[in-house]
Amino acid sequence: MTKQIKLIALDMDGTLLNPELEVSKRNQEAIQKALHQGIQVVLSTGRGFDTCYPYAEELKLKTFLITANGGEIWTVEKELLRRKLLATDVVEKLYQITEELGVRRWMISTERVFQADELVNIEDYQWLKFGCASEDLEKLQKVKKRLTEFGGLEITNSLPTNIEINPEGVSKANALSFLCERTGISMDEIMAVGDSLNDIKMIQQAGIGVAMGNAQEKIKEVANVITASNKEDGVGKAIEKFALK
Repeated sequence: MTKQIKLIALDMDGTLLNPELEVSKRNQEAIQKALHQGIQVVLSTGRGFDTCYPYAEELKLKTFLITANGGEIWTVEKELLRRKLLATDVVEKLYQITEELGVRRWMISTERVFQADELVNIEDYQWLKFGCASEDLEKLQKVKKRLTEFGGLEITNSLPTNIEINPEGVSKANALSFLCERTGISMDEIMAVGDSLNDIKMIQQAGIGVAMGNAQEKIKEVANVITASNKEDGVGKAIEKFALK
């Protein structure tokens, strides 16, 4: 692996963040070294902007943020570069399905995240992402079966026990491709690190695709390399080994 890396795309939960949702000292130090060498570091997350941005501040990141699985692309100066919305009627149908099947849900609008049983008038908001979760995998299979009735959706997960839904074509990889056009960096000059299905396309398309030690098996199968887990500074170790000069 002798590729010159100019941009590092990092998933957050299960990847950059440890189980306590913190960035370990080694991860922080490796990111600072990368920034010092002129490598862009981009958080590429399923989270909405508000729960992503404080980490970008903590890490003193300088360029871009990919949020809601690529549903939005921001600069760290809080300029919105691109937004892809779920149709309101689709969100209403997804809401009904989760009600009928009794699975937990969360919904990311352009304004805020709605959790579980919060009441919301769906027509009052613009929607970026719909998620649902259950430890009962049979229920999740039923949700997936119902989703086959829909066209035009991107269906992934951030854990084996959940489903995440974006508009068709929205992915972290697509968002990185947009940033490549903007910056002149090629996908071959990107290292992407992740652990779940919402990371799979960016790991497949990046010059160096890195699966976490705790990643789902499908991610490990497509990655170029596997690093340590998110409990063991996997991100820091990958940056040190494959990105730093």
